Amino acid sequence: MSGFIRWWASNKVAANLLMIALIIAGIVAYLRMERELEPYVEFPGAAITVVWRGASPQDVEEQLTVRMEEAVSTVEGIKELSSSSYEGVARLVVVGNEDLDEGKFLQELKRQIDSISTFPSAAEPAQIHVFRSRNEIMRIAVSGDDTVSEQELKRFAEATRREIGLLANVPSVDLFGVRNAEISIEVSEEALRRYGVSLSEVANAVGGTSVNISAGNVRSDGGNVQLRTRSQADTQAEFENIIVKQMPNGAVVRVSDMAKVIDGFEEVNLLATVNGKRTILVQVMNGPDMNIVKMAKNVRAYYDEAVKHTPPGITMTIWQDSSIDYMSRIRLIGSNFLMGLGLVLVTLLLFLRPKIAIWVAVGIGTAFAGGLALLPLMDVSFNMISTFAFLLVIGVIVDDAIIVGEAIHSRTEDGEEGLTAAINGTTMVIKPVIFAVFTTMIFFAPWMMLSGSTSEFTRSISLVVILALTFSLVEALLILPAHLSHLKPVNRDSRFARFQDTIANSIVWVARNLYRPLMVAALRQRYLTAAIFVGGMILSVGLLTNGLVKTIFFPETESDQIAVTVELPEGTPYSRTLEVLTQIQSGEKALEDEINASTNGEGKLIENWYTRSRDNNVLALVKLVPPETRTLTAKETAERLRALIGEVPDAETITVNYKNADTDPPIQYMLNSTDLDALNAAAEDLMLKLRSYDGVYNVVNDVQSATDEIQFDLKPGAESLGITTADVARQVRQGFYGEEVQRLPRDGEDVRVFVRYPRLDRESLDFLSNIRIRTADGRELPLYAVADIRFEKGISQINRRERRRAIVVSAEVAAERITEIRNELDNNFFENFDKAHPQVRRGNIGRAQGEAEFFAEIMTLLLIAIGVAYFLVAVAFKSYAEPILILLAAIPFCFTGAMVGHLVMGFPLSILSYMGIMAAAGVAVNDNLVLIDYVHQLRDRGMDGAQALVEAGTRRFRPILLTSLTTFVGLLPLMLERSIQAQFLIPIGVGLAFGVLFALFVTLFFVPALYGIGADIKRFFAHLITGKHYPAFDEQLDMKALEEIAPVPAE
Repeated sequence: MSGFIRWWASNKVAANLLMIALIIAGIVAYLRMERELEPYVEFPGAAITVVWRGASPQDVEEQLTVRMEEAVSTVEGIKELSSSSYEGVARLVVVGNEDLDEGKFLQELKRQIDSISTFPSAAEPAQIHVFRSRNEIMRIAVSGDDTVSEQELKRFAEATRREIGLLANVPSVDLFGVRNAEISIEVSEEALRRYGVSLSEVANAVGGTSVNISAGNVRSDGGNVQLRTRSQADTQAEFENIIVKQMPNGAVVRVSDMAKVIDGFEEVNLLATVNGKRTILVQVMNGPDMNIVKMAKNVRAYYDEAVKHTPPGITMTIWQDSSIDYMSRIRLIGSNFLMGLGLVLVTLLLFLRPKIAIWVAVGIGTAFAGGLALLPLMDVSFNMISTFAFLLVIGVIVDDAIIVGEAIHSRTEDGEEGLTAAINGTTMVIKPVIFAVFTTMIFFAPWMMLSGSTSEFTRSISLVVILALTFSLVEALLILPAHLSHLKPVNRDSRFARFQDTIANSIVWVARNLYRPLMVAALRQRYLTAAIFVGGMILSVGLLTNGLVKTIFFPETESDQIAVTVELPEGTPYSRTLEVLTQIQSGEKALEDEINASTNGEGKLIENWYTRSRDNNVLALVKLVPPETRTLTAKETAERLRALIGEVPDAETITVNYKNADTDPPIQYMLNSTDLDALNAAAEDLMLKLRSYDGVYNVVNDVQSATDEIQFDLKPGAESLGITTADVARQVRQGFYGEEVQRLPRDGEDVRVFVRYPRLDRESLDFLSNIRIRTADGRELPLYAVADIRFEKGISQINRRERRRAIVVSAEVAAERITEIRNELDNNFFENFDKAHPQVRRGNIGRAQGEAEFFAEIMTLLLIAIGVAYFLVAVAFKSYAEPILILLAAIPFCFTGAMVGHLVMGFPLSILSYMGIMAAAGVAVNDNLVLIDYVHQLRDRGMDGAQALVEAGTRRFRPILLTSLTTFVGLLPLMLERSIQAQFLIPIGVGLAFGVLFALFVTLFFVPALYGIGADIKRFFAHLITGKHYPAFDEQLDMKALEEIAPVPAE
């Protein structure tokens, strides 16, 4: 290996060409990489939907949902299976394991669904929608005033959607807040009786007349001629002209004579507005292989041109542009990176010669460029997470260059020059440098192998760190020695050299006059030293268990948008929904007035606000101005807005979300049972318990409130008239729900055509007395004459999970109390709960399930990583015990430092904190290896173990101090950052910085103490086996003798 180092150190041209090649490759990769706000996440799965119009949830469950569940249950690799049965719709959600072949998995799903032959004849073909991670990147609000109809607004929004979808770098575009087009042919019961026809006859007339059919072709001598019937109606006038009946006197009855044709929208109550104007949102969605910067530039260029040509009454506004967030976050990370790099360089200049410090700093850029060059091959984009990883790794990748550079610097201080110092210095530390880098990579590797949606985030960070570390090793061992191979003795006459000598001498003075006596004392009192460190670690665990340091799964940050959602009971009149909408809008207006009054009109808070009311649901999105200019924080705004909205007594749930975090409630439990009554009773008990905790709110389940329904029972004797229950159900369904007679292709969507009763009749209970049931022989009988009518409570939704009926109970709670309440329920409630409800099975779901799976997986992977690291270090040092010393002293005590850091900085512990702790463990292992390797070198030359420890600690004090100091200093800008964008990144920096800071003392004192304790144990067993007396480990720790020890040069 020394020959290989010698060749590179003596060949400066090769080293420079390698460095230039890495930098160019990094620049090319940077220019060609995808730009994303966050990593694009995909996982195999699909939602399968079957429509059976007019069917009750019970019928949908029995005849659609259960059959779909049975069919897909044979597909291999299913992770989760859940379903919901609604009025007329069955929805089955299938989630597969992450390691599946998505194409084969979805193909097998489709094959199993298509094989079902027992669906009701009236059910529509199953629709399979593949899961895609779609998030809004840009939103353009298309608004219209009172002069613009809904049709005109939708037509313009649809045209805008299509044109934006054709732009380069735009993955997909959707519309939000629109109703589907629909044609309703409304026939009154009076008209049916007047003309002696039924709804079925009207439907058959429309369906049989309005058709486009290809009838083949004629092969004549002149060529092939297509035969086609083209009489499909498309406009209101064309439908009105369809003949329904031919009268005996020759007259014809057309649709216009007996019905009203409405060319409009589906009968869904919907009102969407932005700043009070009816609005449709054009949403540009993310996707794979995208560049958010180029995409936003293209969309904005289109927008700037389109706003000049909008029709009268229509306006366009950019509601959201995530590229602005992306650029601000990249600038934030970039500025922190440059500040951290500058602080590292200043720190190095204080302790090392300028040439060494500058080349070590250049090595950081070279390592980054090399890592950047390979990221596209690893399918990692240039996003906020991957760029943050570069910021994180500054202090880590500089360590091996510092150790090599400092070793060469030490050689020049000892009188060696040029190539000799470069080769000897590099060779002296090559083993600890290589194995330290490998162990750090091993500690990061598990985060790259995780499954689930979180894995894309941790994978990006791990890959950046591992690739940067790889090239930092290349730079430290191959490039840096060549650049330092021409070092000459320092010119002591320069002012900077004298200043640097002062600092260097002070470090040497500290090492010899302060650290050395302390280390000798620590070795003599090694058991006390070890007890102090172990006691500190136990106290740090107490910080966690006593709640002084809070825990959350993933850091939560404030959003630039507040979402208010109100769910009203099923069946709530739409007029009541509009009242709640007005209440929310009034609260928002009151908030604006308050801000203007308190700041004399100069305060800024709300940029735009969007509201949408749909049946029994109200959604309000409040877009805030940027954090730097807003008067209140997002949290303060959300709390004040909730207070101004006031109470909504009949609301089932009211949620106000202002966080960039998982939208699932933090506490969720799934209850399964075949007995619906037992299931409801168990859900009520669990909800009652959750409501008893302070700080727990919005305790709900996913069972919608019961709705009133009218049930028909056939009267005795009705069948003798030729009327069956099926006839009554079919004819009532035809009139109230409607019979779909055809679908028209129009503007890229299918427009359904229905024949039904007029809307006013369908919304009146009194109208039931006017309905006529028609028999096969042409008689008309009142509905009340053939059927009894009664009111009952009905079910609006049936949920199932893992093929059993299920209820999900959820609750909102402050992030720092999530773990506390979960543990309280597990320890003090669920045992009695399970005994009280033996028919009910209970399990975690949502965030709780995901977090439990994550921690189980990461703990397994980390244990494997520690085992691999042990193997590497054991092979390197040819010892079974020393790897335990090196690793045991690193990992737990980095955790101790991180706990202190989180307490001091006021951040809760999260999974990103654990990543920082593992990074700190890598640095600590690096320092431990440097120390122990130098001890071995000294002992190989005959020095006593205790003396070797003291001398190694004194001689390696500077590189150990520098590696820890540069890591901490490099992360200072991030830890002191106060912008909203940086808040969720800071915990990983805190875990790394404080872990390394605490590990510095572990390396300098605790590791030597453990080494001495290990020597005592070895002496004890040797004495038991041989009976010989061995001198105590610290017997030769004489300060005078230590002062006379000369440094041992490398070979």
